[in-house]
Amino acid sequence: MSKIDPDKTWLTVGEVANRSGVAVSTVHFYESKGLIKGWRTEGNQRRYARAVLRHIAVIKVAQRTGIPLDTIGAYLNKLPLDRTISAKAWRKLGENFRAELDERIARLTRLRDELDGCIGCGCLSTTECPLRNGGDVLGDDGAGAVLLDRPLQP
Repeated sequence: MSKIDPDKTWLTVGEVANRSGVAVSTVHFYESKGLIKGWRTEGNQRRYARAVLRHIAVIKVAQRTGIPLDTIGAYLNKLPLDRTISAKAWRKLGENFRAELDERIARLTRLRDELDGCIGCGCLSTTECPLRNGGDVLGDDGAGAVLLDRPLQP
């Protein structure tokens, strides 16, 4: 990773990619998803504020925890794109991610505990299995391939 002149206000896509440790295509992808924001110069080259480096760092950390990009984007949209984020805003972001992680951990713990009860059973009953169809929620939709219409929620 190369250093960027600390007096430089606007960064090229290559500088952003190099400094943040992601590919140029990833920078473009994040921008297309609205996670970061850049603009074009008169010469049609992309430029980004230095603050985008912090946003990419948040994205990468949140992705490592399994938080979906849509959720990350919803949190990032509440933060300023053009200036350094305050300590208070960072704390709030951390609280949001903590709540999201706590929910994911609780959901995975429930799944693990239900899985322990099913080891060796192998039934995957369409009406009784808590892993496949807990509470027979699919029975409310009638017979047939109801899973093709929507995902089963844990």
